[in-house]
Amino acid sequence: MTPQERYEDLVDELAGADGVIPPAGGSGFGRSALRYRRKIFAMFVRGQLVVKLPAQRVDELVAGGHGERFDASKGTPMKEWLSLDPGSGLPWLALAREAMDFAIAQDPS
Repeated sequence: MTPQERYEDLVDELAGADGVIPPAGGSGFGRSALRYRRKIFAMFVRGQLVVKLPAQRVDELVAGGHGERFDASKGTPMKEWLSLDPGSGLPWLALAREAMDFAIAQDPS
């Protein structure tokens, strides 16, 4: 299964959850993103799963060799975003659910 197919399966799995908006397509940043309400929590960028998690959790995953902080081509890695290493054995769906839970916890409503 290709990384793109893995991401599409992940989208199919989470798109039915309450408040989750599937990727809209088009062009520009976030075109492949899963959102909780309007906040992006997971996306597929340059062939990799990218998820938004608490900074401490990202630190743990980076230290464990599972990926690196995501850089949106601006030269500054983002402290709450992880770009998962394609060789990591971490399950994509579990990470995306963790990111969705983080997005839900951050929602003020």
